[in-house]
Amino acid sequence: MTGGPVESKQADVVLEGGGVKGIALVGAVTRLVGAGYTFPRVGGTSAGAVVGAVVAGLQHAGGSLDDLEEIARSLDYSRFRDRSLPGQLLGPLGFLADGVSVLVEDGAYEGHYLENWVSGVLADLGVRTFGDLRRDDPGGDGGIHHRWSLVVCATDVSRRRLARLPWDYDVYGLDPDEQSVASAVRASASIPYFFEPVTLRGAAVEVTLVDGGLISNYPIDLFDREDGRAPRWPTVGVRLDALLAAGNRGNGSPRPVRGPLPLGVALVQSAIEGCQAEHVLAPCNVSRSIFVDTGNIGAVDFGLSEEDEQRLLTAGQQAATAFLATWDFDRWRQECRPVART
Repeated sequence: MTGGPVESKQADVVLEGGGVKGIALVGAVTRLVGAGYTFPRVGGTSAGAVVGAVVAGLQHAGGSLDDLEEIARSLDYSRFRDRSLPGQLLGPLGFLADGVSVLVEDGAYEGHYLENWVSGVLADLGVRTFGDLRRDDPGGDGGIHHRWSLVVCATDVSRRRLARLPWDYDVYGLDPDEQSVASAVRASASIPYFFEPVTLRGAAVEVTLVDGGLISNYPIDLFDREDGRAPRWPTVGVRLDALLAAGNRGNGSPRPVRGPLPLGVALVQSAIEGCQAEHVLAPCNVSRSIFVDTGNIGAVDFGLSEEDEQRLLTAGQQAATAFLATWDFDRWRQECRPVART
């Protein structure tokens, strides 16, 4: 197949990481859904992995993507701070144990609430392993990146490289179709120092996985064809609190960072923001990206109010509306035709 007619109202979607700001991703996706789009493949990092997994699950179940917002609102951000037993026993003084947890368990919080929430939502949609999301695409380029409807990005700090799951499970001697989607999402969202890392044990290797944003917080090129042929449908990305298309920053004001845990998390977030790969800012990638201004809300502001949630949701919807008003896939395809990789 050499391109042929464009299959309208389909788009692969890639969602940037951003912690609690992920509710803005929901706003952008629901606006795309309102414009008639469905998503053959979804990719994401951290919060983008969480939202992407729900999108993929809803489509697998044949459910309405209109349910995405209601499901997302059931996520209780205040429960993300799930301390281990010593911290729980300290009650309101549990923060005193956070530093010890970082030293002993490599993270202040367990991360169980997030994984259990994702697991429960996906189970209701009939999804447990990546085998449930298998999507072999005879019209694709034959590469592994066209074989599943979901891919999430984590950082393999043992090998110091990106782990794209399920694509890379075979590197660890594991069958991709047998691996837990919720566990992969949990690994993708494991903000260093904040959440405990995920240990992945393969046939002959054991590695440590943390937040994929350390290497690729916005993997916009995940699903690009590698055979030089024109894409049948676009890939659209959603970015949070990042460099805006006009070259401006978000309008939020900076805040002081105090305490060892907030400082550690802020250092990681600064590294993520500062080391975005150059290709992310290439004109052909900027032009297919929805830029959401999330203001001064931080990725780990887990005390998010209902008003803040609504503000983020609205910001995502408005950003997607503005994008769709000027988006022209035919023009993009003419100007940004991929080159075959050798």
